[in-house]
Amino acid sequence: MTKKMMALLLALLLAFGAVMAEASDAALPTDEAVEESAETATGETEEVADKTETEETEDEAAGTGEESEEPVEQKRLSGVKIGIDPGHQAHGNSQKETVAPNSSQKKAKVSSGTQGVRTRIAEYVTVLEISMKLRDALEALGAEVYLTRETHDVDLSNQDRAKMMNELGVDLVLRIHCDGAESSKSHGIGLFVSKSNDIAAESLRAAEAILPRLIAATGAKDRGITQNDNYTGQNWSTVPCLMVECGFMSNPEEDEKLNDPDYQWQLAKGMAEGICDYIENGRE
Repeated sequence: MTKKMMALLLALLLAFGAVMAEASDAALPTDEAVEESAETATGETEEVADKTETEETEDEAAGTGEESEEPVEQKRLSGVKIGIDPGHQAHGNSQKETVAPNSSQKKAKVSSGTQGVRTRIAEYVTVLEISMKLRDALEALGAEVYLTRETHDVDLSNQDRAKMMNELGVDLVLRIHCDGAESSKSHGIGLFVSKSNDIAAESLRAAEAILPRLIAATGAKDRGITQNDNYTGQNWSTVPCLMVECGFMSNPEEDEKLNDPDYQWQLAKGMAEGICDYIENGRE
């Protein structure tokens, strides 16, 4: 082989090698291409994960919706409307009003009540404290509760109070009072209801349910249930109504009890339990 031919063959080999090197470089991915491929794969993975999380969240939401549809447990006094009349007020009103419909007999519209012989606390203060606790106890049982007053500075006659509860259409009214007597030894709890009007029988049923619970809760002396037509607040009521004489403020020991928050709670809880018994045993 001549030198000329050898030089030509060498040139061809060099050219072939250069072509193969270029082809190899083109086949391999660049660093940028590798990064772009990795980013694309990551994005696709994140989209799948997001879709899965969204589906799981929707499933959980659907499950929560099913749980919220479960019926809510009814409380013992749900749907029941109770009226509370804390007796008296800071300043009495000596103007007269008729004791009952179609009656000519008249009494003072409202008095300021008695006073604790030892505590010197006025009855209108004590009975409002008891009434507010009774309201809280009844609302905790699901009742809708209305008070004739929530402050001492009012001017509401006994007729006004009865008519207020009549208009509200409550299921039962409790008139909260404390008693007083000449003897400092008198003590105990007594209930009073009408004797001859249209609500007399149903008011008596309510009183018969409430009094035993009051005595059990407080340990006070049971003074029974009195039926008469002497009280304006009961005579003008067209819904079942009773007056609770919670104790004697003329008795030093009972006066202190009546103004003790713990004892007031006992009174409130006893009345609330009695009301539950009355409602659950069926009103007429």
